[in-house]
Amino acid sequence: MGVAVAIDRVEKHFASLQALAGVSLQIEEGEFFGLLGPNGAGKTTLISCLAGLSRPDSGSLTVLGHDVVSDYRAARRLLGVVPQELVFDPFFSVRETLRIQSGYFGIRNNDDWIDEILANLDLGAKADTNMRRLSGGMKRRVLVAQALVHKPPVIVLDEPTAGVDVELRQGLWQFVRRLNRDGHTVILTTHYLEEAESLCGRIAMLKQGRVVALDSTANLLARFAGQTVSLRLAPPAVLPQHLAARATLVDGSCTFHLAGARDIEPLLADLRQAGCVIEDLRLTQTDLEDVFLGVMQSAGSNRSRC
Repeated sequence: MGVAVAIDRVEKHFASLQALAGVSLQIEEGEFFGLLGPNGAGKTTLISCLAGLSRPDSGSLTVLGHDVVSDYRAARRLLGVVPQELVFDPFFSVRETLRIQSGYFGIRNNDDWIDEILANLDLGAKADTNMRRLSGGMKRRVLVAQALVHKPPVIVLDEPTAGVDVELRQGLWQFVRRLNRDGHTVILTTHYLEEAESLCGRIAMLKQGRVVALDSTANLLARFAGQTVSLRLAPPAVLPQHLAARATLVDGSCTFHLAGARDIEPLLADLRQAGCVIEDLRLTQTDLEDVFLGVMQSAGSNRSRC
């Protein structure tokens, strides 16, 4: 299996802001790869550099061995990108938009493939509808379709399901999974971490333009294995100092990450001894959201404490 995307020590500045600070990673052919990070971490900047929309200040990026700067035509042909922004031409129908997009890659008479994309993205009934008359979710489906018209071996999905209904989300992922099984490399950025957990075999996490975690999804979950206890205390309860140091405030609830179920009873006993009254309690297994929060915190995140 070869390397689909190679990113080597990429740096990018916007005036005094350093958006990328020496990012290096490799994505193998056929991988379903997740690129995660908080807002402003550099994910979209990295994708823009990969797609040739922005030039890195230093470092290199290649798509299947083709440099995105010196061999940009070949690199761009091998890449399909679904952007975050809803960008569309208001003068054409959905089908016309896809035919025009095909023409950018020198492809003609591919209506059979266009029909297949439309069917899989539930756009068949909208094929002859003007783009201006589509809802936001429908426009996002068209962006996905545009990225796929030239059958690129590498597909980049930048927040593809933002603002999309659950039914489309499921249909989209079935289609993308099929493409991945057929050998397409898929790179996904998303804020829906449950999507990344179920879809991605390997994940990189960015923070302030740097890679702070890079491993298989299974290994990342194992690294933070355990139980998560989220509880809401009745006011005016104050956590003892030794408990407050371990807790994280998330949406008004105090969250504790425990090594296992055996640590739950000592935690509750400490709370009772401190006179804390629990209004609500939720117990969950560690998931990718917990891993993400743990990685960001250990990378220097200043999170609010209970």
